[in-house]
Amino acid sequence: MILELTSAERRALRARAHRLHPVVIIGDAGLSTAVLNEIHKNLSSHELIKIRVFSDAHAVRDQLLREICGTLHAAPVQHIGKILVVYRPLPESAVKARPARTAPKRKPLRRTKRSLQR
Repeated sequence: MILELTSAERRALRARAHRLHPVVIIGDAGLSTAVLNEIHKNLSSHELIKIRVFSDAHAVRDQLLREICGTLHAAPVQHIGKILVVYRPLPESAVKARPARTAPKRKPLRRTKRSLQR
């Protein structure tokens, strides 16, 4: 079952994926069980990933995207060139277990020589 996204959700995910680098590479051997496990692990921790495919045929890359999304219950976000972008939302338990992001600590303002003369 492939997860469906609205066009607005897909647009927002494409914007988030722009700065990402491919984390999984599919070579000439194709989509093996080990590659699927690696994609599953990365989706479980990042929820949005890029995959690079070293195949020149567009139809093969399109078939790989459909197979990945169908097997892992994910949503295809983008297929541009040899890069596939795949999204699968994190489970609620993983979202709650994440530590809250805190603002970085700032250094205290440095006093200038002139301010000390007053």
